[in-house]
Amino acid sequence: MEAVSQARAAAGWWAGLSFRERRDHLVRWKRVIAARSDELGRVVHAETGKPVGDALLEIMLAVEHLDWAARNAERVLKRRRVRSGLLAADQGAAVEYRPLGVVGVIGPWNYPVYTPLGSVSYALAAGNAVVFKPSEHTPKTGEWLADAWRDVIARPVLQVVTGDRAVGAALVEAGVDKIAFTGSAATGRKVMAACARSLTPVVIEGGGKDAMIVAADADLDAAAKAAAFGGFGNAGQTCAGVERVYVERAVYPDFLARLAAIAETVQPAEDGPYGRMTVPAQLEVVRNHVADALAKGGKAVVGGPESVQPPVVFPVVLAEVPEDSAAVTEETFGPTVVVNPVASLDEAVRLANASRYGLAASIFSRDHGKAVGLARRLRTGAASINSVLGFAGVPSLPFGGVGDSGFGRVHGADGLREFSRAQSVTWRRFPAPMDLMSIKRDPAVLDRAIRIFRMRHARGATPRAPGRPGA
Repeated sequence: MEAVSQARAAAGWWAGLSFRERRDHLVRWKRVIAARSDELGRVVHAETGKPVGDALLEIMLAVEHLDWAARNAERVLKRRRVRSGLLAADQGAAVEYRPLGVVGVIGPWNYPVYTPLGSVSYALAAGNAVVFKPSEHTPKTGEWLADAWRDVIARPVLQVVTGDRAVGAALVEAGVDKIAFTGSAATGRKVMAACARSLTPVVIEGGGKDAMIVAADADLDAAAKAAAFGGFGNAGQTCAGVERVYVERAVYPDFLARLAAIAETVQPAEDGPYGRMTVPAQLEVVRNHVADALAKGGKAVVGGPESVQPPVVFPVVLAEVPEDSAAVTEETFGPTVVVNPVASLDEAVRLANASRYGLAASIFSRDHGKAVGLARRLRTGAASINSVLGFAGVPSLPFGGVGDSGFGRVHGADGLREFSRAQSVTWRRFPAPMDLMSIKRDPAVLDRAIRIFRMRHARGATPRAPGRPGA
């Protein structure tokens, strides 16, 4: 792929710049994006159908992350001294994080600025060149970002290639040093399989089936508003949104009534709370999941299959849906929320963790300590307490999942290191007091070292009783 060849040539120049020089270029790029954000927002709106206001919110979040990556790369990745330890006391030691070279980024269509820039920004800040392949549904957004980059610097440190899955497959096979992919778990497996042939490392975000837990002591108004935002915002096309809600039975009817009251007032429109579905094929997925939930005994509290009215889907609230329903087990990616009662918070955690996904979750409770304890028990990469998607706006926090939600991290210090390679360097400071690294090692020196080793590390160990196996 010609773009990768050009990026390879530019990568050496970019990596050779100081952290400060790269920061200055990235800050200039940030300023161009921010100054022309209305223009970019209209491009995102035209391609995705999301309201311009939502597009601008996405752009603002992306720019905050770009700014953080640019300003913190040196602190996180610079060379630092580390302790050598007793056995290597004669050695000085340091570690630093070096650029990988060229990173290929394959982005999604649901957040075509925020999500891919979570990889692009951190990869660039770490000193890599980037070849970015946006979704075939949002190519103009990717091209706009590349044009803004060229306004800052003419060198092809950041390039965009557009097209269908064949272009993405070509990028994976083009000899890049790492792939960052966001999309379905099924496609993620194909990307991994292709990368395995060349041992190309990957970071994957594979989607989510995120749960909200509502405790009996929660602020139910706040929880219902958050469930509506997490479930219906961006037409439900949010990997880390809310698709399942588990509510303690004592407050279940009250919470359900509050969420239903909100859902009944939400009307999708071009300038409304959310817009059309971006990908027409997703309409049938939503319809099938709703129909399956009802066929298996679930209740339609708001909406139903008739809520799918191309090109939009009106809000759907389903209740008491069996846990084996597609609406509970598979990513719906539409404005639908399943609300189920639970006998206890332990049951809520068990059901939340039963999913093969593990991207994010949210917990509502007035008891902060209890909520933190619940968060620690959840098998997710992120959790928000008394809010949804709170972590998305905190650039210093890493983001990523487990299971079918993928692995690896973007954002924060972990995101900068994700696109770097650690290099360890030692140097001899003085002759070793006990020279153990010699082909003609003195047995007396080794014996003395062993005695010191045992005094240091075996003290307090219980001697094995005579006659035990292995004695």
